[in-house]
Amino acid sequence: MCSCAGGRRMMRKDLNKPKGKTSAYAFFVQTCREEHRKKNPEQSVNFAEFSKKCSERWKGLTPSDKKCFEDMAKADKVRYNREMKEYVPPKGFGKRSRKRKDPNAPKRPP
Repeated sequence: MCSCAGGRRMMRKDLNKPKGKTSAYAFFVQTCREEHRKKNPEQSVNFAEFSKKCSERWKGLTPSDKKCFEDMAKADKVRYNREMKEYVPPKGFGKRSRKRKDPNAPKRPP
């Protein structure tokens, strides 16, 4: 664990933990990004502009067009659930418990 500027400690990340499930919109954005790179390979992506355009395109898609991305998301959800069943977190990872408060400790004055 390393300390941060705010005094809080960051949790170490378990590298063996399965990657999270990807949503249909995330798959759509990935394909948009690939299209953009093919059209403009030398141009860097302005994230704010790019995400606005992607969201507008996503809203304009018909349900039949979205079906392809939703199927990809369902397949990824199945993969994630399968991997999580097999995953066993190492000791010390997972939910952190809070320190037990001493019941005999004096109360703070108001």
